Amino acid sequence: MRIVIARFPFDLTMSEVERSMDGIQPEPATGLCVTVGPHVYPVKQVGQVITRQDRRDFTASEVGRALTRLGFTCHEVQPPRQEAFNDPAASLPWADTPLG
Repeated sequence: MRIVIARFPFDLTMSEVERSMDGIQPEPATGLCVTVGPHVYPVKQVGQVITRQDRRDFTASEVGRALTRLGFTCHEVQPPRQEAFNDPAASLPWADTPLG
């Protein structure tokens, strides 16, 4: 299927994308992500691998649209909840000691 990323056309199939991502270690998932095989990748990482372009050349949404057209499921990954950072049970033992 022909997709366009950063004004460049690419003829790709779902299996070609899966093959390209085989053996690539996923980066931490934030924002728009895609599931390729058993891994969740940021769409920008997948876009960089399949197009061999710099990530600054395209947006996450255009790669997400292209991957969706190929049959992948794109989804948002939420950042950690703020409550996890305010949990007193998770505080460090030295955090309550005076500095003086």
